Amino acid sequence: MNNLFKEVEVCQVRKAGEYVCGDAFLSHRDRESDRVISVLSDGLGSGVKANILASMTVKMALKFAQSELDMVRSAEIMMDALPICAVRKIGYATFTVVDCRDNRTVRVIERDNPGFICIRNGCVLDLPYTELNSRHDDYRKLRVTEYAPKPEDRILFFSDGVTEAGMGSRMYKLGWRRSGVVEFVLKLLEENPGLSARDTVRRIVQEAISKEPDGRAGDDTTCAAVYMRKPRRTLVLSGPPFAAARDQEFARMVEMFDGCKIICGGTSSTIIARELGRTLHTPLIRGRSLLPPISKMDGVDLVTEGILTLTEAHRMLESRKMPAEANAATQLVELLRESDVIELVVGTRINEAHQDPSLPVDLEIRRNLLKRMKQVLEEDYLKEVNIRYI
Repeated sequence: MNNLFKEVEVCQVRKAGEYVCGDAFLSHRDRESDRVISVLSDGLGSGVKANILASMTVKMALKFAQSELDMVRSAEIMMDALPICAVRKIGYATFTVVDCRDNRTVRVIERDNPGFICIRNGCVLDLPYTELNSRHDDYRKLRVTEYAPKPEDRILFFSDGVTEAGMGSRMYKLGWRRSGVVEFVLKLLEENPGLSARDTVRRIVQEAISKEPDGRAGDDTTCAAVYMRKPRRTLVLSGPPFAAARDQEFARMVEMFDGCKIICGGTSSTIIARELGRTLHTPLIRGRSLLPPISKMDGVDLVTEGILTLTEAHRMLESRKMPAEANAATQLVELLRESDVIELVVGTRINEAHQDPSLPVDLEIRRNLLKRMKQVLEEDYLKEVNIRYI
């Protein structure tokens, strides 16, 4: 259980005709305690007003969960702090808090969202829960579930845009409902037991939208997942070692690593091919992409050019925007997002070509670029990233 990694992902589609989503999601990983807290909220109504309510709620709920304050009291404080709707005369937002405290305890706190789903060994667990009422005896009622996780457990939680998808239509008069989500997910995982949390939430949201008569979201639709598993590991090597005497050690890292292997850099890939006695295949035609083409090497999952590809991949990770056409950077981003633990090995030999002041400002030296990539992977994608210089 010590090596249990928690992959956290969310997929969100705003209500058709709205500029912002009325649902909000926030997650935080404490690396020292190995605690991961994820919060999903659905604000009253839709659009900007709902977004404000939901955004305030997820931020407050996350802080309260971290502080260990009594959750009933926390819910009362949150509801008292929310702006009052001029029409409905209440300040209201739902929330689900999934608190993975360590590898021994998961605590789920829900208020008015559809009930979360916990899947283990291809079955939905029927977990006992406790209901807590507000001292005001009003709508502030909480449902608390606590259980011990096991490897390969999945927790799915969502706004009612998922369960109510297609409501009123001939086939789904009462919406897709939670039972429909369960049936769909179990079939999905039966076909692909190792499906990542990222692909799972995307498939659920796509299926929910397909239930709508015109294929457009009738409400804000959000699905989040926590997938507890043995970590998926990736090694990224970029840049030649400072001293040529370490080239063999550099290459051995690729040979000995158990997981996905990526090389970013022409000199780096040439060194590894030479030291391991492997053939490096580099196409002469670039194609439509502005980036240099992808090379091939036996035993390596992805071989790309260095600084240009890394710069573009960092931009995609930071903006969360991917181009329509695949290229070296999109493939790098996909592999990094599918990973849990990422080992960055940075060669420190200076490439004088990248010190030319006429080149774009974004073309930073390798080590600073990979420091920024490490930061965005840790903070925005909750990955565990280690960096080593050689």
